[in-house]
Parts: sequence; structure tokens; C-alpha cells
Amino acid sequence: MAQQILIIEDEQDLAFGVRDALQHSGFAAECVHDGKKGLERLKNGSFDLVVLDLMLPGMNGLDILRELRRDRQDTRVLILTALSSEEDLLKGFQAGADDYLTKPFSPRELVARVEAQFRRQATDAAAPTKLELPEGIHVDLQRLEVHRDGQTVPLTPREGDILSYLIRHRDRVVTRDDLLLDVWHYKSANVETRTVDIHIVGLRRKVEPDPAKPRLIQTVRGKGYRWFS
Repeated sequence: MAQQILIIEDEQDLAFGVRDALQHSGFAAECVHDGKKGLERLKNGSFDLVVLDLMLPGMNGLDILRELRRDRQDTRVLILTALSSEEDLLKGFQAGADDYLTKPFSPRELVARVEAQFRRQATDAAAPTKLELPEGIHVDLQRLEVHRDGQTVPLTPREGDILSYLIRHRDRVVTRDDLLLDVWHYKSANVETRTVDIHIVGLRRKVEPDPAKPRLIQTVRGKGYRWFS
């Protein structure tokens, strides 16, 4: 049975182009052009992935994403956005997005990103892990939670995957290409994307005692990242 995809995008020509590209690749896809109607369709339907615009009439994409994550943790979400600043993208990832595409984009790239999400879904099977970090920071990768300063901070599924990967490969430097291929499950790492760097910034804010001076997720200049703990 084909995977079910909902496209919530108010630019109708773009939405129909995305729908046609996905259907041509074997997915079942439908479009909604209003935020509130999109959320209602999500609640009443069963979808494996959502292609979600952020700037929508009726209800914005971030609010849709937050409500979706309260109800369903396993539905993949690919954000479409004309907003490309680091802070804008971090807001999407912190709300629970799995990936993003900045407009304009090619249909081939969109299909590749969707396929990568489903490959990741099929291979996600990390063992539960609890971490005791410096300065009393506790990480529960099973619950996707960080406990620090008397508060509980949620990890996104992607952040949990990155952290698990870094820890499993702590004996070497993990490159950007490693993460794109093994965590994002892209077919090729030869893509223009800042998603790795943005996720590392967000993850450091949660697990580093001092995010401005990271000592756990260290940058190895010109090579990638390494876990030191």
C-alpha cells in the first residue's frame, strides 16, 4: 500500500506540482490549502508524512506542527519555507519537524527528501540509552528528554538520532556526509543544506553545560564533529 502524504500549502500551483511529483513516484498524496482545514484533515485522516508550509491562512504551520506533535509523535513532517534564517529553521526543528526545504526547490529534491524520511522510518531502531553529563545534566534517549537545572527539555527525534550516532562513533570524527547519509538517509551527501549545522546548534543548546563553549559536541575544523564525554 502506498504511503499517504498530506500537502498543506496555500500556493495552489506549487501544491499541485508537489502532489503530482509525489504521485508520479508512487506515493498517495492530497492537498489542502488552509491551515485550519489542514489540521482538521490530519486529525481525521491517517498520514505517514506531511509536507507543511509555514506561512498559511487560517493557522500557521508551526502551530499545526506543535499540535500534531502533541497527538502523534511518529508522523514525519517536511517543512516548506521561504524563511531561511538559522533562527527560523531552529523554530521548526524545535517544534518537531524532521526536515525542511527552502523555496524554491526542485521536484526531484523534494521526492528525494521524502524517500529519505521513509528509509529512516524503516531503519530507526536505536537501543534506549541514558546519559549522565557534566554539571548534573541527564539525557534519556528513550523518552527524548534532557533534565537540567530542575527542568525537562524535550529532544526532537532527529536530535536523539544525532546524539545516538555521535556517541556510537565517539572513537572517530563524524563528518557532515556521515550524518546526511546515516542519520538523514539521503541517497547522496552532495546536497546544499545547512540542516546538519542547524541541528548541532539546537542540540548543543540542550546538552552542553555552556553552549557558547561546547565541550561535548566538539567541532573538528574542516572535518566534522566528535563526541567527548
